[in-house]
Amino acid sequence: MDEFKTARESRLSITELMLPSHSNFGGKIHGGHILSLMDQIAFACASKHSQKYCVTASVNRVDFLQPVEVGELLTLKASVNYTGRTSMVVGVRVESENITTGKKKHCNSSYFTMVAKDSDGKSMKVPGLLVEDHQGIRRFARSKFRKEAAFKRDTQFEAKNFDAESYIAFLNKENIKIILK
Repeated sequence: MDEFKTARESRLSITELMLPSHSNFGGKIHGGHILSLMDQIAFACASKHSQKYCVTASVNRVDFLQPVEVGELLTLKASVNYTGRTSMVVGVRVESENITTGKKKHCNSSYFTMVAKDSDGKSMKVPGLLVEDHQGIRRFARSKFRKEAAFKRDTQFEAKNFDAESYIAFLNKENIKIILK
């Protein structure tokens, strides 16, 4: 196993024609189908980088920016943005293209945290990321910041650390009725 690998070495893209069987009741491509494709390419990218079987540990927020129509080509691009000891953050970008007009739309982007595993399910060390440009530094730093912010947010609201009384005034401005017993 290499000690460090570039993002370019494991970068992948796939393109798939969106069929009527992929659509929801509104006639647009079902978000669940798109998420499944995103998870598949994140797995392939992380596995290619680590040369190990990988599992999805978490998915960062997914915002569906543009609907995808039946008959469009959907292209997913994946790249390793961050490497920890056993985990990787894979950035996935989704674009659709109208075949007849050539018009492309950015549909969504998300970040998948993938963990390398051995045959017994034990987490395995992954190669570090060899960064060669400012874009790579930006992506790595953003992923590290996002990871630290998620940890802070999660621990802030753990039951043992949470003080409900300090949030009542804040929550009373929301669509909520609080009746404590």
